[in-house]
Amino acid sequence: MNGKNALAAGVAAALALGSVTMVATQSTAAPRPTAAAGTSAAQPGAGFQAMTADARGEAIRAAGRNAAATARALGLGPDERLVAKDVLIDADGSRHVRYDRTYSGLPVIGGDLVVHLAKDGTITGSDMAHQGAVRVAGTTPKLTAAEASAKAVKHARHVKKAKAGSKDSTLVVYAVGKIPVLAYRSTVTGAGETGPTSREAVIVDATSGAALDQYELHQNVTGTGNGVTVGQVSLETTQTAGGYTLTDTAHGGTIVYDAYNSPQSNPRQNARAFSKTTNSWGNGTTSSRESAAVDASYGLAKTWDYYKNSFNRSGIRNDGRGAPAYVHVDTNLLNAFYDDNCFCMYFGDGSSQNGNTPVTALDVAGHEMSHGVTAATANLTYSGESGGLNEATSDIFGTMVEFSANNTGDPGDYYIGEKLNMSGGYMRRMDNPSADGRSLSCWNSSAGSVDVHLSSGIGNHFFYLAAEGTGAKTIGGRSHTGTTCNNDTFTGIGKDKAASVWYRALTTYMTSTTNYAGARTATLQAAADVYGANSQERYLVSKAWAAVSVGTALPDPGTPTPSPTDPTPSPTTPPGGNALVNGSFEQGTSGWTQSDNIITNSSLQTARDGSWYAWMMGYGADAVESLSQSNVAVPSTGTPKLTFWLKVSTQESGFTAYDTLKVKVNGTTLATYSNADASSGYVQKTVDLSAYKGQTVKLEFAGTEDTYLSTVFLLDDVTIG
Repeated sequence: MNGKNALAAGVAAALALGSVTMVATQSTAAPRPTAAAGTSAAQPGAGFQAMTADARGEAIRAAGRNAAATARALGLGPDERLVAKDVLIDADGSRHVRYDRTYSGLPVIGGDLVVHLAKDGTITGSDMAHQGAVRVAGTTPKLTAAEASAKAVKHARHVKKAKAGSKDSTLVVYAVGKIPVLAYRSTVTGAGETGPTSREAVIVDATSGAALDQYELHQNVTGTGNGVTVGQVSLETTQTAGGYTLTDTAHGGTIVYDAYNSPQSNPRQNARAFSKTTNSWGNGTTSSRESAAVDASYGLAKTWDYYKNSFNRSGIRNDGRGAPAYVHVDTNLLNAFYDDNCFCMYFGDGSSQNGNTPVTALDVAGHEMSHGVTAATANLTYSGESGGLNEATSDIFGTMVEFSANNTGDPGDYYIGEKLNMSGGYMRRMDNPSADGRSLSCWNSSAGSVDVHLSSGIGNHFFYLAAEGTGAKTIGGRSHTGTTCNNDTFTGIGKDKAASVWYRALTTYMTSTTNYAGARTATLQAAADVYGANSQERYLVSKAWAAVSVGTALPDPGTPTPSPTDPTPSPTTPPGGNALVNGSFEQGTSGWTQSDNIITNSSLQTARDGSWYAWMMGYGADAVESLSQSNVAVPSTGTPKLTFWLKVSTQESGFTAYDTLKVKVNGTTLATYSNADASSGYVQKTVDLSAYKGQTVKLEFAGTEDTYLSTVFLLDDVTIG
């Protein structure tokens, strides 16, 4: 949800069942419908209507029939196709259609998008993992699939290379960065971090073989727990001619199987359904193989109920279909995971480290099933900050399932895996993630480089603060601290409201490449949708993000905006001789206002110094961007100047300025750079600021790109002194 994801300026499209109508608008993305200011009551299901499986299927088919016209309305290229994935309908009739993209028949990684439509079918906006059209030089790779597989094994991080192999390299278009490239996606298997048959996705450039991304394919919950103690519970089973099976027809036909310790490489090899002549299962201990199955069946049913009762969602894919589950997978396996390839869940038996107790806790079941919900909606990439959000989403909803179940033996709290008897008493804590000595409680510029189970702490911490606020509490019999990264204090909006905001953001606005800054934007929009743009709920959501170092808090809707006659800051140069805050970008987005995710540490480009830099433009399509800093105090002595390092790379040719980057002070353009200034590396640029000596000004870098061919402007080490 940002400027890059808006429609082409001046136009929107109307999508009806069978046709697309173009209508004029005054902005690039019309405002989305919101609740009245101050509204605090949300519609059930975060504002979504309930749909039968038939109605949902027809809505998806209608979106598919209109996919070509929608692609044209969004300005996509002639080689691109949209594939309808899901449709959500708001209580007011607004629709949100989620699509995947292909390019010349190839899957586009990072090509997913959501189109938002008013009740009458008018497109009111869009959210795109990759802005605008996808273009690559060609679809004929330089590397063969076998060569790509060998490169993938070489680049694998989570699998031991000496024992790794890859045979299924598939040609794709990788559009996670600003400039899409032809690539191979490979699955590398071998002994690794998740067991003897770990799997890792590795994406390599189809021309150079360079690694573009890699991540584990199993979203694992690892720990040293004592297993599950849900106590005596009611189970939905199915009666057969010979007795009963653990088939839950009330929850989509979910079946729990005994994997009979089939290896992780083929976990269904020896599997068989649980069945017996009586309808009594397990004995509460690991001496009965049924006990783990009871926990899994109960946990998955409670997860299904939570999504249905809270969001009108019928199962993982919202199609009423239950996912099969397998307990007793492998031996000494301290993992549980969801696998979208087979639409199923696996639970290990633990190891000697935890007394060989199955990893089937209630919040673990909710966590794993929620990975499936994420895969069916935003499909957050399982690496970088998106991977942290993926894990946080599962922790958030796993926790909400625990509260919803209201099980006396496992009361709700914000500890993850507390029933698994971990050495520290839990796997993760949402109220104080860094208490484990590893997880992140606050965002920092390295958040995208750490393990996703650790960076998930940022999202977990946000959710706890949004729900519960600050201060010490006892919840579910456990101590919770509610500390912040900025020493702020505030109240929460309640866990149900916080979950409603997160679910709407996940299913309506997030895409596969959403990072923490994007998640803030998505949740603020979701809060506005459900509770109102000027609601306390939206304000407190912004406070919770600021409390984990993601953005700043919005003005309190009850506090008047300061008068423009208020005194402005005195123009003095701060320590270090740079009037700009975070001119090196090594503090991430701190100090800067950006129209999109411009400040980055992406490995697809390089910084001049450090790891962070500003990446502007590079779409190969009509686009504008802005990076600015206000209240900059230009020195009142000497000859003040703006100095920065600029690298320009382009697909354009000649000396005509098709794509430009302008330096503006208080809206006046002082310098212009273009595709004609292409360079092999960073070049230092200087702009005289003598005319603004002693003044407080706004500095802006404004980028513009035309319809064809891309130009990338990279900025680093910006100073005013």
